[in-house]
Amino acid sequence: MKKLILSRILPLTIISMAIITKWWYAIPLDAPDTLFYGFPFPFVGEGWHTSLSLQFFIIEFVIDFFMYFLVWFAFFFLANRVLRQPAILNKRFTLMNWIIAGVVILIASFITAEPNNIYYTHRPYEMEILDAGYQFVWQNKKRPDYYHYKPKADTLRQAE
Repeated sequence: MKKLILSRILPLTIISMAIITKWWYAIPLDAPDTLFYGFPFPFVGEGWHTSLSLQFFIIEFVIDFFMYFLVWFAFFFLANRVLRQPAILNKRFTLMNWIIAGVVILIASFITAEPNNIYYTHRPYEMEILDAGYQFVWQNKKRPDYYHYKPKADTLRQAE
């Protein structure tokens, strides 16, 4: 199982985390409307101090990574139980997975190396989720129209 984790589960975790994610359109407390990304918890969002910055939340990222890892682990564990034989490790498939995972890690390293990014251990503010959905990395998500939603904060301000 240790060889299976290193050869199949770890690269598939990295690849699947980069390919499919959830977007969250939210209004953080005392901040502008923001798009966040991550599943099951948002772990990256737009930065507010400059247009190309991002803010990363480390604990949420670790939990998300662990959840993706558990899904792939359960898949291979159940496949080995049902098939009653260990998964055959095809060297070409394993090499291809590691090459793709390496490219994903390289691209993510360039994105996270931006000096304007902000890193938090945990998201330091509350936020009101206005909308959410799933997307693949190749789908272009247009920013939702803020005025289409009626955030609680705006409703409370109008009532005063």
